[in-house]
Amino acid sequence: MSVHGCDMILALDTATPVGSVALCTAAGTVVSRYFDVGLQHSQRLFSEVEAALGVADMDVEGVRAVAVAIGPGSFTGLRIGLSAAKGLCLAAGKDLVTVSTLEALAARLPFARLPVCPVLDARKREVYAALYDTATGVPLELAPPRAIAPAQLAQERAEVPTIFTGDGATAYRELLADNPAAQFAPLHCARPDAGTIGWLALSKLEKGQTADLASAEPDYLRSPDARPLARA
Repeated sequence: MSVHGCDMILALDTATPVGSVALCTAAGTVVSRYFDVGLQHSQRLFSEVEAALGVADMDVEGVRAVAVAIGPGSFTGLRIGLSAAKGLCLAAGKDLVTVSTLEALAARLPFARLPVCPVLDARKREVYAALYDTATGVPLELAPPRAIAPAQLAQERAEVPTIFTGDGATAYRELLADNPAAQFAPLHCARPDAGTIGWLALSKLEKGQTADLASAEPDYLRSPDARPLARA
């Protein structure tokens, strides 16, 4: 399959254990590949990128930009994804576009009648959550991403009609379901997707919203668990 790549976005997602790579245009997703390797994304990411480009019969020089999930998510996964995206941009002279993991989750539920609350399991009895209005088909942020205790999130949304999505909504479904007005997204919509990241990145690219390669950092929302050892 040969594809004209002038408007092609190469999108990467390594924010959660199930990673994905996609090639996207304004007309839709051309190639999409998933890989479930826990958090060892470094073992598969570049081979999946090469495979996706091979299916489209092109190389990275042919894409317009590289997009990546910037977080929140796995500390290790986010570092790997952003480092790979930066490396590809530097090697091929391409723009970098970063997309919120939570925004990408919300975008998988377009035209929702209710506010969409994407929730990622942050471990340590916390979740990453935000709130979006997707009624127009594009996520509009109502509450910014943050790390929060699941019980506090449930209390804040008590009695408020809300659609929950993401692995955090699955992990804490019983708690969130105490809200009789709560609804839950189907499981096939409840994980980040590189194709969605690419679609969002196309819009950002048209608005000139590119990231600085030197200063772009993952959006962890809280301090990493592992800290570098102090020098003696």
